[in-house]
Amino acid sequence: MRNHLARNMMRDEMKKGELVFLHHSSCAEPGIVGIMQVVKEADPDHTALDSTAKYFAPKSDPDHPRWFMVDVQFKRQFHRIISPRGLKQHALQLGELVLQRRGNRLSIMPLTAAQRSYILTPESEPTSK
Repeated sequence: MRNHLARNMMRDEMKKGELVFLHHSSCAEPGIVGIMQVVKEADPDHTALDSTAKYFAPKSDPDHPRWFMVDVQFKRQFHRIISPRGLKQHALQLGELVLQRRGNRLSIMPLTAAQRSYILTPESEPTSK
């Protein structure tokens, strides 16, 4: 399944050199597990045009791309998973996160500089328990 809001963020907001969190989902213990860096800004998602690909989109048109992707490079893995529950433990410091809104399963979400900084502070790193 594809998400238009996630597509728009990748296409319009993610810039080369920007650091992004790596978040595992659809697994036993979802959460933030590391950091990546955007190495190439949004390009049309070639898998949308590949009929054998998992995310093939029959309405895609090479002249007017519907789906986009960014290229990222792995930077580092965290020592522990920062779970959604762990983030909630620090709601006062983090404020409202898009991910924590009821019914939101967005795979890409914006963070303020203060939120990113707080999550990266080792003493404040939320636990997964």
